Amino acid sequence: MKRIIIKNAQIVNEGKITEGDLLVKGGRIEKIGGTIDAVVDMEIDGTGKYLMPGIIDDQVHFREPGLTHKSDLYTEPRAAVAGGTTSFMEMPNTVPNTLTQELLQDKYDIAAKKSLANYSFFMGASNDNIEEVLKTDARTVCGVKIFMGSSTGNMLVDETATLEGLFSKVPMLIATHCEDEATIRANAAAAKEKYGENVPIAMHPIIRNVEGCLISSSMAVELAKKHNTRLHILHISTKDELDLFRNDIPLSEKRITSEVCVHHLYFNASRYADLGTQIKCNPAVKDASHQEALLPALLDNRLDIIATDHAPHTWQEKSGTYFKAPSGVPLVQHSLNVMMGFMQEGKISMEKIVEKMCHAPAECFHVDQRGYIREGYHADLVLVDPNRKWTVSKDNVHYKCGWSPFEGHEFQGYVEKTIVSGHLAYDNGIFFEDKKGERLLFDHG
Repeated sequence: MKRIIIKNAQIVNEGKITEGDLLVKGGRIEKIGGTIDAVVDMEIDGTGKYLMPGIIDDQVHFREPGLTHKSDLYTEPRAAVAGGTTSFMEMPNTVPNTLTQELLQDKYDIAAKKSLANYSFFMGASNDNIEEVLKTDARTVCGVKIFMGSSTGNMLVDETATLEGLFSKVPMLIATHCEDEATIRANAAAAKEKYGENVPIAMHPIIRNVEGCLISSSMAVELAKKHNTRLHILHISTKDELDLFRNDIPLSEKRITSEVCVHHLYFNASRYADLGTQIKCNPAVKDASHQEALLPALLDNRLDIIATDHAPHTWQEKSGTYFKAPSGVPLVQHSLNVMMGFMQEGKISMEKIVEKMCHAPAECFHVDQRGYIREGYHADLVLVDPNRKWTVSKDNVHYKCGWSPFEGHEFQGYVEKTIVSGHLAYDNGIFFEDKKGERLLFDHG
């Protein structure tokens, strides 16, 4: 492992920005702050640049195994690293679904060989695999994922008895996708009756409506309170759900936590007119009144974490009609840029971005020695030039699907270098892949 020193950086960490040096040795942060003199293999000039912890994205779909024509555990971790995300937690609705310990281990084995970023994978719950779920090791696996709506095959868990069993027996964090399937099916049937196969994309937030989200998330919260379950609700998209979450206690004391995704903060229903199915996702991007309520709720800590729900599909797949075009948006490369855009508008500080994208996921999931710039912690670090402008184009999109809803958009703020577990993995558009990322561990002590 190389010894690396970063000089004169603006270090963003734990609510402060301080200027100084940082020394990396043996894959760990050896020393922080002031002027550091050391014999090193690599010196990086951080003058005028932010040095922040690597982003931990707690919700991505990287599609391997089974759907590797659109994305895989080689391409998407590279895109993540290029955007400043050094660690990810990936979802179980791959093909086959991750419903056994053996299938879960298969994904870890693939990632160990291919992933440039650090990794963890959720164990999937179905209506009939609770024995397998209960074998999951909380030290080495981020959590258990329950699709309480919007999934295919055996991953939709909508039987009350099954949900009671999971919420009462699973000792580790349960992450949920909350949309009420009965509500959505009824709305979809009504839309189909009116429009046939040619349902306009603008109907998406009416079909996958606010009520469908609220019914399901309210049920999840009720179950978690009843059984004192550690519950994390993913991708909150409505103002109506915000009252479900507390902000009167610190994150470390919360049993029920929440996440907001960058696309629900950035887009609203007016964008279906120009972007169409590109922003078709579940839960749906909704009208501006919901979008406008999410950022204040993030700032006042009702919403705890910023993530992406990165979910790529090929352009051909996305070009289908409403019912044929799959839901999901590729986002992991540009999440930090989106949030820095809000910062430039005066809506959020850099310190708060780091809190919500780095510290809070580490706290929420008890990630062992990552998510902060602390001496002794793993060296997951991102050097960002806050002034450099660049335009998203097909040439610089690293997703396997090859497209982004941000194409043609100019961002200010450029991820210059990304260090993953002490290894310089990315430098100004060039990847260094001689060392792969590491498996995340979780410390619940």
